[in-house]
Amino acid sequence: ITGGHYDVDCRLEGPDGAVLYKEMKKQYDSFTFTASRNGTYKFCFSNEFSTFTHKTVYFDFQVGEDPPLFPSENRATALTQMESACVSIHEALKSVIDYQTHFRLREAQGRSRAEDLNTRVAYWSIGEAIILLVVSIGQVFLLKSFFSNKRTTTTRVAS
Repeated sequence: ITGGHYDVDCRLEGPDGAVLYKEMKKQYDSFTFTASRNGTYKFCFSNEFSTFTHKTVYFDFQVGEDPPLFPSENRATALTQMESACVSIHEALKSVIDYQTHFRLREAQGRSRAEDLNTRVAYWSIGEAIILLVVSIGQVFLLKSFFSNKRTTTTRVAS
């Protein structure tokens, strides 16, 4: 979501240790696969090339089709009106969740940019205040030198 040039390395390994997906310096990507066996799949995000820049990464899993809401959905007879209403509400809520996730992502990106901009404005303002203070002090000394009487002293040399 945020940080640096968004260059992140990503790797996905299957339960047997085989690399299923490997990309370097990606800003965004999508990868779809069907798990061929049960087990623990490992994925790793790396910020190896720019270790000084912290990054925030978002990833999402979408796992196939949901099981039927009602076990009787697979039957050959028609669904009752209540069951079909529940199914359509469930599908609508899934799309609402997807939209909400998308908007939360966008909001997080916007918040990060706003915080970065706020930091830059604060530093710029502090710099301007320091410059203004230095110039003001310089002007005071300059004006003071215009109005001060310089005494000239003469010395006689005896011969």
